[in-house]
Amino acid sequence: MKWGPAVEAARDALAGERAWLVGGTVRDTLLGRGVTDVDVVVAGDPEATARALGRALGGPVFPLSEAFGAWRALSRNRRFFCDVARLQGDTIEADLARRDFTVNAMAVAVEGGELVDPLGGRADIEARRLRVLGAAAYDADPLRPLRLARLAGELGFAPDAETERLTRDAAPRTGEASAERVWAELRRLVVSDGVLEALGLADRLGLLEAVLPELTALHGVEQSQYHHLDVYEHTMEVLGRQIELESRLDELFGELGPQVAAVLDEPLADELTRGQALRLGALLHDVAKPATRGVRPDGRITFIGHDALGDEMVGTICRRLRTSERLRTFVGALARHHLVLGFLVHNRPLSRRDVYRYLKHTSPVEVEVTVLSCADRLATRGKNAEAAIASHLELARELMAEALDWRAAGPPRPPLRGDELAAELGIEPGAEIGELLARLEEAAYAGEARSREEALELARRLHREP
Repeated sequence: MKWGPAVEAARDALAGERAWLVGGTVRDTLLGRGVTDVDVVVAGDPEATARALGRALGGPVFPLSEAFGAWRALSRNRRFFCDVARLQGDTIEADLARRDFTVNAMAVAVEGGELVDPLGGRADIEARRLRVLGAAAYDADPLRPLRLARLAGELGFAPDAETERLTRDAAPRTGEASAERVWAELRRLVVSDGVLEALGLADRLGLLEAVLPELTALHGVEQSQYHHLDVYEHTMEVLGRQIELESRLDELFGELGPQVAAVLDEPLADELTRGQALRLGALLHDVAKPATRGVRPDGRITFIGHDALGDEMVGTICRRLRTSERLRTFVGALARHHLVLGFLVHNRPLSRRDVYRYLKHTSPVEVEVTVLSCADRLATRGKNAEAAIASHLELARELMAEALDWRAAGPPRPPLRGDELAAELGIEPGAEIGELLARLEEAAYAGEARSREEALELARRLHREP
């Protein structure tokens, strides 16, 4: 087997140990995928082995699991890490029999030798098949059914019929796994190349119902004549469009495309970039529609308030999954503001004050929500769809230039401070000063209060005639 640099470094550091490369390390090497996460089992003390690895690799060492005695050693540059666990059972074959799927139940001794594959993992790789190691594998760890969907998304493999049956039976217990582990699997699933197929599998086998019931509640929720899909199918279409836009930013935003891409490539939180987190925003943007669905006397279906309630529901979901607060705020803001640009289409041409209010309202996700609104609009193909899509995308291009400038420089500052304004007007600092400064900021953006004198004159007028 041709090992990558991370594996070779770990093998060199493990020379002389009775140890095996296992799991995803072997699987991904056989698939020709890059490996930065090296899995090792040792017949001896995993802590001692991990510390020896840490000394050789030049990075920190720390325990991963008290229950299983696993340890992690990082390389000096943090570009790869090595997880070390104790051999389970008397032989490597016994250890492999306790794993989850056949494609993860292969091993190679660190000193070299033949592939140890007692359960047919290599054949399943060649068949692009996921096969669980019996019901006991799921009984041993309730998270493993969700891992099936994640692996399907990452590898493009499909489960066999028996694995599907066992997964469906085990799915209700998936929520018993710790929230942190569930979120780790969901995070990887959402950013995988095959996320749409993986979500479809997770939905069909009952996994979504176990970990994200808010999504399965979208099934069968009919929408207005301007939509051609129910809320669940629309959500999946929005996610699909969002994924398409990731590689079409130049086409959509022209010369601004590279700047948008650079923003979306920035790290955000929870090991996600802004662009990757935007996928989660697409998945959850309409999550409050079932709770807000109404029908007007003329028969038109409405979802009044689903944007604000969506923000709240995203918060509930993120707290349940124990995501970071930064990610929760980001995804919640996408849900709250995803409709704003669509409403502005009817007000074109926009004044500078209109642009300011859009950016102020949608900040700090003014760039990302502009992209999301395009995916949402492209996925909405009911009545008058083509004209509406063209108008929306044209306005999005106009606003993106302003959004990028806003992101880079922030809102304009009024040409005088609050204490100066209070002194000039002879009033005490307080709520009125805050309101006046907000009005002056808007006026400065609109080009109506560029100088100190213009700002003071406007402030005096607003103070006299609030």
